[in-house]
Amino acid sequence: MSSDTLVEHFAEHVAAQTDAIFQVGADPEDKHGDRYIAALDELRARGNEGREALCILLKHPRMDVRATAAAFLLRYRTAEARAVLEEAAKGEGLVAFGAQQTLQGWEEGVWDLDPE
Repeated sequence: MSSDTLVEHFAEHVAAQTDAIFQVGADPEDKHGDRYIAALDELRARGNEGREALCILLKHPRMDVRATAAAFLLRYRTAEARAVLEEAAKGEGLVAFGAQQTLQGWEEGVWDLDPE
């Protein structure tokens, strides 16, 4: 599968997971989370080429997709990813909370979403 296709899968499943969280009677099984993590794992297996492909999502129209990609790109693209997370953290709701927690983990030195 191409890196572009993996990036599309990542974005699609992050968005679907966010949407599912807010649906009444949503299936509690986190199939979308598993699927975007699988796409991420394949991208990471490609090293910096895969990380670079994921960077396009830092400008995605949906904040949940941008913030999730940024969380995994903090080590690789620190300034850009941090800017996205800081913007997301100013909002409200689940995405803002996740961004705040990611930034706190980064500042405390416990962030480990993309080990070298």
